Amino acid sequence: MGSQVWPLGLSLAVFGLATLVIAVVGVRLASLADRLADRTGLGEAFVGAVFLGASTSLPGIIASVTAAANGYPSLAMSNALGGIAVQTAFLAVADLAYRRANLEHAAASLPNMMWGILLVILLGGLLVAVLGPEASILGVHPVSPVLLVAYGYGAHLVAESREEPMWHPRQTAATRTDQPNAENLERGSLVGLWAAFLAAALVVSVAGWGVTRAGESLSELTGISQSVVGALMVAVATSLPELVTSVAAVRRGALTLAVGGVLGGNAFDTLFAAVADMAYREGSIYHAMGPREPALAALTVLMAGVLVLGLLRRERQGPGRIGFESVVVLSLYLLGALILGAGA
Repeated sequence: MGSQVWPLGLSLAVFGLATLVIAVVGVRLASLADRLADRTGLGEAFVGAVFLGASTSLPGIIASVTAAANGYPSLAMSNALGGIAVQTAFLAVADLAYRRANLEHAAASLPNMMWGILLVILLGGLLVAVLGPEASILGVHPVSPVLLVAYGYGAHLVAESREEPMWHPRQTAATRTDQPNAENLERGSLVGLWAAFLAAALVVSVAGWGVTRAGESLSELTGISQSVVGALMVAVATSLPELVTSVAAVRRGALTLAVGGVLGGNAFDTLFAAVADMAYREGSIYHAMGPREPALAALTVLMAGVLVLGLLRRERQGPGRIGFESVVVLSLYLLGALILGAGA
């Protein structure tokens, strides 16, 4: 492969330390994103999906690009798809952290549902590339640039929906609307907030590179398949910012930020595949990966569909009870992890 294999002890140490850094800094990112949403007036759904979602996804995208450039196509793709799956499951964990009502009921909004639908569309495009005939132009599959353009246009539509919404969720006693926090409007300068946010994003990016290199070495040294290492180890480690930021946002009462961060971040994560395809110079990465990744992609479509259905249905649950869709999402992820692990 294109990179030197690290010793087992060093790989485990780097993997553990980088994972810890990602988790700790992720809490800071949630706080900064909540304040930026209020100070800029962009709203929690947009800031959560675009800025928080993209920044917490930086470890993952660096992981996929690094793995692809070093000649590990299955590791790159399983990290991308496994990250989407585990982050969707993390939202169910955030539902457990919100004790007042079902999170999908309380945080229902048009932008969040549009992010969820965009995620399903992008995953569908990715599956077309994986299951369709092998093709590449200058080593890049034609679907990869289409995914980039589709994400950009989708983000534009979501931003428009906030300005001129054509649909509103029904307001109930449990609904939490996106209202600016007075304290956030007064604390610190806007430039200082952006600087702190970018610095935290840089830290998790470097940690994401460390997790990837350690994961590559662990796959080589232990004989565990790239698919399993990518989906169950690297993806979980690089997705920890989504877990800690979602739970932290829920505890701050920023429910729209929590849901938007995961759904928008997942939509952004589909671009991992497109960028990894560009970094992989031996042809189309969609046809160089192993047989497990298409099944993993189908699992992510299924989980995303269930989550969007939950946002639309808005199941009424009493305080302290998790929503039905969260139970289904967690069950699907655990089932997928068991099947993937069994094939290691």
